[in-house]
Amino acid sequence: MAASVTQLLKAWSGGDQGALGELTPKVYVELRRMADKYMRRENAGNTLQATALVHEVFLKLVDASDVDWKDKAHFFAVSANMMRRILVDRARAKGAEKHGGAALRLNLDDAPELASSSRDREMVAIDDALEVLAKVDPRKAEVIVLRFFGGLTVEETAEVLKISGQSVMRDWKMARAWLITELAK
Repeated sequence: MAASVTQLLKAWSGGDQGALGELTPKVYVELRRMADKYMRRENAGNTLQATALVHEVFLKLVDASDVDWKDKAHFFAVSANMMRRILVDRARAKGAEKHGGAALRLNLDDAPELASSSRDREMVAIDDALEVLAKVDPRKAEVIVLRFFGGLTVEETAEVLKISGQSVMRDWKMARAWLITELAK
């Protein structure tokens, strides 16, 4: 019987490097799907490809040997956060200003529109605002990270956070309103 993703994650956490080899093909397709969703909405001039983003995430995951993986959902939440960090770090490295210039106008109705309007400077501003939101309400910040940076649907986000789809939508709407206010400052 084939081991589940959760079983393999726990074995890997326990030091079984063979589990990582068995785990990789089971999670790679989903990670690639997450990266594809996000990268399709990026600027046309973006040189980072979805495959490269997934590979960067894998390199960081392999180095994160001290993570106590709870389950598959935990793995994908951590992966979405890693994608976020990679993309924001790239935007910062391109010389993005930190909160510079006039107020940003972003359509925060849902993740695809948010991502499609995102440019390097906007991504940095969103990341900065998310850092503040995470201190005020970590779950709402996580909903934004999973949907925007991870490209997860409402249902997938609900599964990862172990809450209802209605709670995800409520958190999304409240976080969206909060972000609009914060980004307008």
